[in-house]
Amino acid sequence: MIKEDKLIWMYQTMCRIRFFEEAMLEQTYKGNSMGVTHPSDGQEAVPTGICAHLSNNDWIGSTHRGHGHCIAKGLETDKMMAEIMGKYTGNCKGKGGSMHIADFSKGMLGANAIVGASIPLAVGAALTAKYQGKEKDSIGVAFFGDGASSQGVLHESMNLASIWKLPVIFACENNQYAEATPSWYAVSVEDIADRAASYNIPGVIVDGMDVFQVYEAAEEAVKRAREGKGPTLLELKTYRYHGHFHADQTEKYRTTEEEEEWHKKDCIKNFEKKVVQQKIFTKSKLNKLKSEIQKEIENAVEFGLSSPLPPSEVLYEDVYVNYSNDLKGLR
Repeated sequence: MIKEDKLIWMYQTMCRIRFFEEAMLEQTYKGNSMGVTHPSDGQEAVPTGICAHLSNNDWIGSTHRGHGHCIAKGLETDKMMAEIMGKYTGNCKGKGGSMHIADFSKGMLGANAIVGASIPLAVGAALTAKYQGKEKDSIGVAFFGDGASSQGVLHESMNLASIWKLPVIFACENNQYAEATPSWYAVSVEDIADRAASYNIPGVIVDGMDVFQVYEAAEEAVKRAREGKGPTLLELKTYRYHGHFHADQTEKYRTTEEEEEWHKKDCIKNFEKKVVQQKIFTKSKLNKLKSEIQKEIENAVEFGLSSPLPPSEVLYEDVYVNYSNDLKGLR
């Protein structure tokens, strides 16, 4: 049984991701973002269900489609919006942009434009936790897509994590497409979770459109990691509602019928339906929670638009990491 306050957090987090992505896309189309943006609306249940079990002491490695991961890990939406707009008030002072948002204070190792590149970062964080005897309080989660599931770095990482029983979760967000290439064409197995057998670790297939199923699967994987039993590969079958990036034309590789079928599985609508039917929340309660998040995102947009650009004199700052100050959490 999930406690009421946790259910509220899950609902607010999914709405926060959805509204943020919609607002972010609008600002991108208006020319207010810096560079390419990759929306994750439709996939909200995955980071929400997993991060519901994590604290600031746990670490996640993200992808180029990382806004949802950031929000679920607790990053502030106003700073994120400012970062995407290249403003000085952003998480990375406007220097990272959409694909490089990070916040070590929240256990967010960063989004990453290189496919699969955050996987070994999460494994490294898990290795650090094990070396320091902190597995119970600090684990790593590597988010990656179906495209990255065939990258060599994933298989090296899973092999190493299995041998050393590292406290890490490999979370594959299988949204069916690597850019425009369908997973059924590019991946050698029907279920990516089957690849876990090669490394003697559990491989679990999860309905990534159902936040309750994600929550349950993540609960078991997190428990296994914290108990020192090693990694788990979760394949979370999900779907991105928009294209690979903001200007992508999905009609060139996806059918209308396919998109409509996945929209019927919408994680937010199905959450609402379930909790109302079970009389956990009323529709008016959900609408109130949703309105609060909508206002938050509107304020985040205003914050980003009104924030200043970085001054020229900080151009060469933050070029190198000061390990003595910036990585205290890894000691």
